Parts: sequence; structure tokens; C-alpha cells
Amino acid sequence: MKFRPFSCLFAAGVLAVAATLPARAQGAFDPSSLTLEAAEARLATRNREIALARRALEQSRAEVMVAGQRPNPQLSFTVQNINPNRGIGGGDWRGRTVDSIVRVDQLIERGGKSELRVETAQRLAAAAGEDLAEVTRQQTLVLRNAYYDLLAAQEKEAAAAEAAQLFDRTVEAAQTRLRAGDIAASDLSRIRVDALRARNEARAAAGEAARARLDLAHAIGADADPQLLRAVSPWPPRDDGQSWSEVQLEARGDVRAARARVAAADKARDLAQASRSRDVLVGAQYEHWPNRADANNQGTGNSFGVALSVPLFLRHRYEGEIARAQADWYAARDQLELVLATARTEVARASAGLAAARDRLSRLEVELLPEAARTMAAAEFAYRNGASGVMDLLDARRVMRAVQSEAAAARAEYAKARAAFALGRGEGAAPDREALR
Repeated sequence: MKFRPFSCLFAAGVLAVAATLPARAQGAFDPSSLTLEAAEARLATRNREIALARRALEQSRAEVMVAGQRPNPQLSFTVQNINPNRGIGGGDWRGRTVDSIVRVDQLIERGGKSELRVETAQRLAAAAGEDLAEVTRQQTLVLRNAYYDLLAAQEKEAAAAEAAQLFDRTVEAAQTRLRAGDIAASDLSRIRVDALRARNEARAAAGEAARARLDLAHAIGADADPQLLRAVSPWPPRDDGQSWSEVQLEARGDVRAARARVAAADKARDLAQASRSRDVLVGAQYEHWPNRADANNQGTGNSFGVALSVPLFLRHRYEGEIARAQADWYAARDQLELVLATARTEVARASAGLAAARDRLSRLEVELLPEAARTMAAAEFAYRNGASGVMDLLDARRVMRAVQSEAAAARAEYAKARAAFALGRGEGAAPDREALR
């Protein structure tokens, strides 16, 4: 057999690439096995609200560039002293009896206006960056709420489907017992009624899960086929509670954005004050008016000139602009106080809601669910052995379904309350902010 080194190398390369495919597939977005971490990673790149906030940041950065651009010089060309009766004469253009002027004007700003404009724009750009962080915080909370709603809906859907299947088997067993004369026809009718109700509950749970998938798909930009989404992350564990302080609020994007806008308004106020420093317009010109033999067209030949102009503050001294900038500064300070108060109230409410959700979930998981399970197991055993009637069995099953549904809702409530509390006090705000910029 002839040895072919190129073929061997090619085969080895194919095997190496094939070996990496499973690892790459694991890192890809898999809607049928979606973890919360994967959903949050997709949120940063596919969420539409975050994309709009990122565009606003890009616009504000462009405004910084605009603010840093100094005024361009102005070039002008003028032809004057044209006599309509005698014309402009003959010959080349330099010999025509017209006065030609080429002029360059440059505005020189005084009072540090350019630097103040740049500093104002920079602070507004910083505020836009914090707005991006705030939108990310809000959309992360929306995402987590949608994810936990889907988790709860999936649990309800699974429990309802299991209950419907259990009732179907019970109906079959009851029909067999009816034919054997062990139960009355009325008992079979009661079981059939509860079986139909269980099917309706299963259908309602499936509809709730479908709506939850749509909400989650909208948050992460997976609208193409939202029904493929399935949440697989576990519920967050119950903790003993966490405290918060005013200092933590400073990590929130809305608070930082409000402070940046106060700083921008302060610089804008200085810029308005700087308007009272007169700008100077400096000009230089070259003039060509040719000499002619005709006494009525005596020119000056080539000449040069300079000009200097300044505004006269006769009617106003920019009092309106200064007053408006001062009012904007006060408004920015008031807005900061409002944002701080809103954040403080939001976190306090989230803390209270978290404590209540924790207590409710603890009672359900520690007491109600085990007790309902024991009750249903006892009712099933007693009914199979003829020690109780069908009504006791149906009541035990209804209680179990209700407790299971309430437990799923309580888990979602606690998970969402925990997310609201964590994001409300600014947890994870700085890393997300740096990553998105």
C-alpha cells in the first residue's frame, strides 16, 4: 500500500475539527434546554430595548465629537465697484476694472466655551451610558420574571397533565368496578366529571405555558419559534434574608445617570455664564483693483487688509440663557432626589415582598405539600381497599392539585421577589455596565 502523507494530514484535520463540534454545540443557544445564564447572555445582544439604549449611547458619544470641533474658517470671494456704464474693460481678468477681494474669517471663542461644551457633552454621554446600564437592569428583571413564570407554568403544566392521566386511569378502573358491581353508577359519573375538569385544567396550564414562552421569547429576541423554549434552571434556593443600605443604591444605573446629568447641567450653567465673554471674529483679505489709464478708474493695485469684530451687548447680556441653565440645574437636582426616593422605595418594597414570599414558600414546601401528599396517598389506599368513598378520593386529589399549583406560584413569586431585590439594590450593575460598553 502506498503511503500518502497529504491524505493522512487531511484526515487528521477532519477528525480534529469533528472533535470540537460537540463542544461548540454545547455553547450554542439551545431553546429546548435554556438556562437562566444562557438567556441573560442572549439578552445583552438580542434585546430590542437594550439595542435602542446602546444607539442612544452612540449618539451621545458623537455629540462629544461635535462639541470638540472648533469653528471652521470662512472663505469668501467678492467682486465690487462694477461700473454699469463703462463696463469692466477688456483683457485678462486681472486687468478688468473691478475690485476683487478674497477674504478669510475665523471665529475665536473666548471664556472657555469649547472646553465647557466638551465637558457638558462628556457628562451627558456618561449619563447615556448609565441609562444603558439601567435599561439592562430593568430588562434583566423582565427576563427573570418571564423565565420564572415559564418555570412555574411548566410545573403546573406537568402536574395538570399527570393529574389528567391519573383520572383517565381512575375512570378505566371505575368502569371495571362498575361492571363488577363494586361501585354505583353515580360514583363513576363523579369521577368522569373530575376527569373532564382535570383535562380542562391541563389545557389551561398548557395555554399559560405558551404565553410565558412568548414573553420570554420577546425578552431575548427569540420570536421566530417561541414554543421551542423550555426553562431548565433550578429554582433559586431559599436564604435567610439580606439587608441593604443607601450606599448600594449608588450602583444603580438610574441613580448614576441622574448624578451625571446634574454634573452636565452644572457645566451647561458655566457655559451659559461664559456667553458673556465676547467672541472675536478675525478676518484677513487680499484685494486686487487694477490701475487704468482712465482717470475715472484709478485703482489701488494689490492691497491687503485685516478686520476685527466683536458683539455689542446693547439689548441683552444672555440673561435668558443663564436663567434657563440655572433652572435646568435645579431641575436636574430635583430629578436626582426623585430618582433616589424612587429607588429607596423600590428596594424597601422588594425587601418586604421578598420576606413575605420566603415565609409563604417555606410553609408550602415544609408543611402543606408533604401534608397534602400524605393525605392523597391515604385516600388512594383507602379507596382501593374499599375503606372510603369516591368523594374522599376526589377531595384529596383536588387539594393536592391546588397545593401543587400554589407551590409553583409561590416558587415563582419568591424567585421574582429575590431578583427584584437583588437588581433593585444594584447587584451586578457595574460588571454589566462595563460589559455592555
